[in-house]
Amino acid sequence: MNNTAPAPVAATYVEETRFGFWFLRSHVWHHHVLRVAIDDLKGLIDTPLPETPVLLDVGCGQGKSFGLLAGAFKPARLIGLDADPHSLDCSRAEAERLGLDVQLIANDCAAIELPDASVDLLFCHQTFHHLVEQERALGEFWRVLKPGGLLLFAESTKFYIDTWVIRWLFRHPMQVQKSAEQYLDMLRSQGFEFTERNVSYPYLWWSRSKDFGLLERWGLRRPKPVGQRDETLVNVAARKPLERVG
Repeated sequence: MNNTAPAPVAATYVEETRFGFWFLRSHVWHHHVLRVAIDDLKGLIDTPLPETPVLLDVGCGQGKSFGLLAGAFKPARLIGLDADPHSLDCSRAEAERLGLDVQLIANDCAAIELPDASVDLLFCHQTFHHLVEQERALGEFWRVLKPGGLLLFAESTKFYIDTWVIRWLFRHPMQVQKSAEQYLDMLRSQGFEFTERNVSYPYLWWSRSKDFGLLERWGLRRPKPVGQRDETLVNVAARKPLERVG
């Protein structure tokens, strides 16, 4: 008889703290974070959208994005994916409250149980920095997206994650945190295409944990332009190229 215990499976994502779970259902999260990101990402798209897209929300959390995504993109099919059962219970309740038909999947981003080339739009908002196996997850995003499909990617960079207030209130795998340029390089290496027109660097008050932008709002300091500051956020509308014939 083999009495050797199986090796523990390494976690592929880092769960939210109790505060983080509460924050993700707050008005601040919905109005000042999610809404702003979705509006910005939609503005970064420079090609026509499919009229009835299949939209996958990876790391959907408690479903607070569902109503905003439905309004912005009018998906024929909306799929929410999360690895946390409690979050999916909240997502189910949110979808019912909104009267939306949302397919919920209990999945890890590094192993998505959807067919190849089955998704038109993939929304990844403030999820990637929780993932330990980022390369595998990005490979899965690429696999499930149709040729010509869009990855709507919105992330906080290491210059926001590695600050005292975020370390105190939230939990993240610090060894995988990246700068804005490193995230963009990762997307390019996977094969995604985008230009400067498809990228933005929001410098929002909540992402500036040293002073939350108060000195600039009070007129005591001029804001630094893009290229002269450590970017705290990066948004990208990246396209999976169409398959070449011949």
